Amino acid sequence: MTETRLLPVLPLDGDVVLPGMIVPLELDGDSGGETRAAVDSAQAKAPSTSSFPGIRSLPAAQAEVLIVPRVHGEYAELGAVATIERVGRIPGGKAAVLLRATRRARVGQTGDGPGAARWVYAEPVTELAGERAQALAAEYKTVVISILQQRGGWQMIDAVQQLEDPSAIADLAGNSPFLSTGQKLELLSTLDVAARLEKSLEWSREYLAELEVTDTIRKDVAEGMEKQQKEFLLRRQLEAIRKELGELDGTADSDDYRARVEKADLPEHVRTAALAEVDKLERTSDASPEGGWIRTWLDTVLELPWRTRTADVHDITAARAVLDADHAGLDDVKERIIEYLAVRARRAGAGKGQVGGRHSGAVLALVGPPGVGKTSLGESVAKAMGREFVRVALGGIRDEAEIRGHRRTYVGALPGRIVRAIKEAGSMNPVVLLDEVDKVGADYRGDPTAALLEVLDPEQNHTFRDHYLEVELDLSDVVFLATANALETIPGPLLDRMELVTLDGYTEHEKIVIGRDHLLPRELERAGLGPDDVRFTDAALGRIAAEYTREAGVRNANRTIAKVLRKIATRVALDEATLPVTVDAADLEGYLGRPRHLPESALPASTQRTAIPGVATGLAVTGAGGDVLYIEASLADPESGSSGLTLTGQLGEVMKESVQIALSYLRSHGAELELPVGDLKDRGVHVHVPAGAVPKDGPSAGITMTTALASLLSGRVVRADVAMTGEVSLTGRVLPIGGVKQKLLAAHRAGMKTVIIPQRNEPDLDDVPADVLAQLDVHPVSNVREVLDLALAPATSPVAQAA
Repeated sequence: MTETRLLPVLPLDGDVVLPGMIVPLELDGDSGGETRAAVDSAQAKAPSTSSFPGIRSLPAAQAEVLIVPRVHGEYAELGAVATIERVGRIPGGKAAVLLRATRRARVGQTGDGPGAARWVYAEPVTELAGERAQALAAEYKTVVISILQQRGGWQMIDAVQQLEDPSAIADLAGNSPFLSTGQKLELLSTLDVAARLEKSLEWSREYLAELEVTDTIRKDVAEGMEKQQKEFLLRRQLEAIRKELGELDGTADSDDYRARVEKADLPEHVRTAALAEVDKLERTSDASPEGGWIRTWLDTVLELPWRTRTADVHDITAARAVLDADHAGLDDVKERIIEYLAVRARRAGAGKGQVGGRHSGAVLALVGPPGVGKTSLGESVAKAMGREFVRVALGGIRDEAEIRGHRRTYVGALPGRIVRAIKEAGSMNPVVLLDEVDKVGADYRGDPTAALLEVLDPEQNHTFRDHYLEVELDLSDVVFLATANALETIPGPLLDRMELVTLDGYTEHEKIVIGRDHLLPRELERAGLGPDDVRFTDAALGRIAAEYTREAGVRNANRTIAKVLRKIATRVALDEATLPVTVDAADLEGYLGRPRHLPESALPASTQRTAIPGVATGLAVTGAGGDVLYIEASLADPESGSSGLTLTGQLGEVMKESVQIALSYLRSHGAELELPVGDLKDRGVHVHVPAGAVPKDGPSAGITMTTALASLLSGRVVRADVAMTGEVSLTGRVLPIGGVKQKLLAAHRAGMKTVIIPQRNEPDLDDVPADVLAQLDVHPVSNVREVLDLALAPATSPVAQAA
């Protein structure tokens, strides 16, 4: 029929129906609602007759619907008029309708009709055909038959050969699964039959070429499969022969290494190496020890998590909360970890998991005194990042093979500690803590720090090669945290590959928070006490930190708290005390005895070290953090015959030179400083730095040496609450030094009130906690005269008595 008809619209999402196609559509479910509405509306307009049981057959005047493609919510201009052939159920019990598309129609104006469907006027369209269309139709029919032959659709070939109408032949493309919805929609809207055939012919030829290539590949694969099947059969026969000969005691599934390698999700280069070893194993007699070595290597390779990675936490706020809950202070480390997570989140959001074949791992060196939480921080970082954590202890190792592994030619060879750490973690992106990297030794077996250069180099560790594995291992997604107490023993090239984060120690306030929130709950549990049985006041915790321990970290404070809890548990067991118990600052002497570390300023003036001229208080950095260093100077009696300069206290070359520079400066500027330096030609000078059993060296004691000698010569004592650090030049300039934060923390712990530092170190004050700076009077100075004006007290005795 060619007249305009009012038909219900059946919208079709994601597909296009061309004339000549027969399509089944479901009437149930979410997608079948509009289909059922269109079918019911069409049947309501064309009354049905009697039907067979289970199947509703339509009358001769079959109901029609207009199938219109709907792309992105918009209807196409053209659709296909389709007759409802049958309504019934498909296998599985779902209701469905069978539609046969007969002709194209243009979607006209909306009309009224029965049912819930949308009714529109289906306007007829005119298709253009010519002699060229006949030639193209014949050519296209040949291509379609070739495709059906390739795909084995022999029953369809007869139906295609019977078609003569060029338009119907062109519309065969609607049954092509390789065409996209857009291509089918383009065919539906093309009314020129020749143009439609050209498009169908072009697309079908491209697909036929792909089929021919695929068929060639399939034949090659089939030949390869035949070869593999033959090889498998021969290997099974060989296995049976060996078993009969008694060379095998039966093979379990765990011993079938070839199957395990093929089943494992290994990188291609690892799979190739593993299969080569399997081939070697199958050719090796069980009597040969090499078989055991190969099995051990294969077990190691198969147990490594080559493609296993844990998902990083992208909730930056939650990660920071985890770090703050586990550790008080340490803001530098926390900020660096949060920055790393923020960058990871940005890269993941941008789809840049790898850049240049490398993941975004990190290599941080946590340097600080013992007890500040370097090792425990690694586990906290792993928890904050949502990664696995593994610790590698490097202290005392001297063999390079501990890092890179032993070559398999050695008996008992094993992979290195890095590979074992990855295996233990069970993922390729764990947090690996390299503990005590500054205590790695070296001997004739090699230098382990040289092997660490490749492990910790972000530009190289994506192709790390262990001597035992001999295959590349990607370490670029691993977060390495190296811990150390001192930088001096770490080789420069290794230190250059790590990002340095310094942990200088805790302030007294931070120690109180750590003791209250972390140490006390843990020690209460270890002592068998409840959380409410013993309570420490902040004053008690502060006194433990200041007077009973005085350390950069909290390790001794932890032992002291545990000691108090043991005392309380003992008294409760002896009925000498009842729970709960509150421990205040005044109660500590009853548990711990008298304090061990009273500030110098808290002692009587007559017993302070600086109560006599010639003693100055310096600041130094040791492996245990910052510390206070007293420097003593004395003048020999002229009648003793002693002259020259005597140095004691195990001083290093740098400190010896500092004393000589200080003495030379005072000799040359004695008159300017009003010091009696003329007597030095007849009197010996002795400089001593307690304690004598501890070696000392460093470039930061110059102004302290100068102040001690100036105090000795002038007879003016050095103020007991003043500490100083800085190097001095021959011209009296105060030169910058390092470790300012650690030294100021040490001065604060020792009860000092005034600290003198070089003026060029003033920017380092930004790293010092604000609560410490608020309690210290810090004076940046540029020359020695400023130091003496600040440090020396007014003279109380004649200069002659200074000797």
